[in-house]
Amino acid sequence: MVILRWWVCFAGAGPRSVKSSHSFLAVARIGNSRLEKMSNVPEVVITGLGVVSPIGTGPEEFWRSLSEGRSGIRRIPVLDGQAFPFAIGGLIPDFDATDKIRPRKALKVMSRDIQLAFVAADMALQEAGIAASGVAPERLGIVFGADLIPCELDEIANAIRSCIVDGRFDFSLWGTRALSELYPLWLLKYLPNMPACHIGIAYDARGPNNSLTLAEVSSLAAIMEAVRVIQRGDADVMVAGGTGCRIHPAVWVRTGAYQLSSRIEEPERACRPFDADRDGMVHGEGAGAVVLESRKHAEARGARILGRVLGFACAFEARRPDRAWSGEAVKRAIHDALRMAELTPREVGHVNAHGLATVEDDIAEACAIRCELGDAPVTAPKSYFGNLAAGTGAVELAVSLLAFRHGQVPATLNCERPDPRCPINVIHKGPVSAAPVAVVLNHSRIGQAVAMVVAGA
Repeated sequence: MVILRWWVCFAGAGPRSVKSSHSFLAVARIGNSRLEKMSNVPEVVITGLGVVSPIGTGPEEFWRSLSEGRSGIRRIPVLDGQAFPFAIGGLIPDFDATDKIRPRKALKVMSRDIQLAFVAADMALQEAGIAASGVAPERLGIVFGADLIPCELDEIANAIRSCIVDGRFDFSLWGTRALSELYPLWLLKYLPNMPACHIGIAYDARGPNNSLTLAEVSSLAAIMEAVRVIQRGDADVMVAGGTGCRIHPAVWVRTGAYQLSSRIEEPERACRPFDADRDGMVHGEGAGAVVLESRKHAEARGARILGRVLGFACAFEARRPDRAWSGEAVKRAIHDALRMAELTPREVGHVNAHGLATVEDDIAEACAIRCELGDAPVTAPKSYFGNLAAGTGAVELAVSLLAFRHGQVPATLNCERPDPRCPINVIHKGPVSAAPVAVVLNHSRIGQAVAMVVAGA
């Protein structure tokens, strides 16, 4: 079953011990040039990348959209003409995983979230060449982030109808009437641990297998945990990432739960991180995955190294409706991640911001970035595809990894009039040259914050 390992985000140890993030720093500083002095802590590198997003499937198509400034936010066809005031989102058009899922019969128990995850992970594993490299199944593991996956309405419609008496839903009838109307294995489509399970089954990965459900910080938290697994020596190769799909009626009916943009007549201009005229976030869907292994293991099998994980940290600050969120958790996460990487703010080439495009979040995050990283250039990928929930961190990490590969950091879309209350150097007039180090940020509406320091090969 799903293990909701909140302590992964708030503590700095793996399952064998629980320590503070500061005590973990003593044994997990992984700056590249300093690693030789600490032979007991392997440097963890990225050797595979997979992306399924509203602006493209696969790194090449994904990067093409970024470099051309092409948005993936559009009107949602199924919501057109419905009584929803926010009928736009980062939708993946014409997504069909039929020919990519293995075994094919697994499609019967795969929700859209799971299919997105499988395709992204398979892509990353193919690029890394894991299948042909002879990695022992017991040394290959999976950690994946996922949301609480809502059920497709057509699958539960008859079950719901069977419990309606005189126009009202009778909860007491669910156990006796509804279950007979459901596909016997229907629940397997909606468990958040299933993305990791299906990937593990397809690749016979018998190593550590774990799932994290931490909303928008799920992806980066999963990658952090995967790095720790390798550092502990519990696996040679880990697949990590996240998947999320908020293009779903069960999400859209909760219109009061999110501050959403109302620019439905101009979908491509709706998500406006750090812009003075921003009016809310945009929902989206997508998945991203990376293959992680120690540098020694990667070089021994001749793998191409795409990037390096230098440091990371989590922090928490409770968000309360009666006061503004300060962003203190973001600030502490940045500080601790840089400390782990043994880098100074001057060595950071760009910041890959959460950039949610809500008024409060952007101000708090921008102030945290300014405090810890000064005038470092900032890009906000959500302006291209919206908030991908548990998939957002891995897909946004792909932006920085590809920026290293192509030598430029893409501009933030729609930041036409930078908000003076967001005192940061937003890349908005065009791409800038990519220096070799980036800080990737995510935070959740509950209060978790994650910072990850990555570098090019």
